[in-house]
Amino acid sequence: MYSVFLEEEVRRKILSVDKSLTVRFVKAIAALRVKPAGRHLRHGADCFVVEMGQYRIAYRCDEKKKEKLVVFIGDHKEYEKWYSGA
Repeated sequence: MYSVFLEEEVRRKILSVDKSLTVRFVKAIAALRVKPAGRHLRHGADCFVVEMGQYRIAYRCDEKKKEKLVVFIGDHKEYEKWYSGA
């Protein structure tokens, strides 16, 4: 079982969207506690990505501490913009 933490920007994003979408985000993030790692952001990157419909959740995983830090959450266009700068 992993501990999951959110960066402040991710917290603000979750609180700023429609309530039904917030519920979906919370469920997907909660699943990270037991879910194995998603796919790598790109070869050699320290981030993993989970797809949730048109939305993406990117996180870093620390296997030693059993912690996951969610560093990005957003739709596909926001993800492409974030990904190009990551």
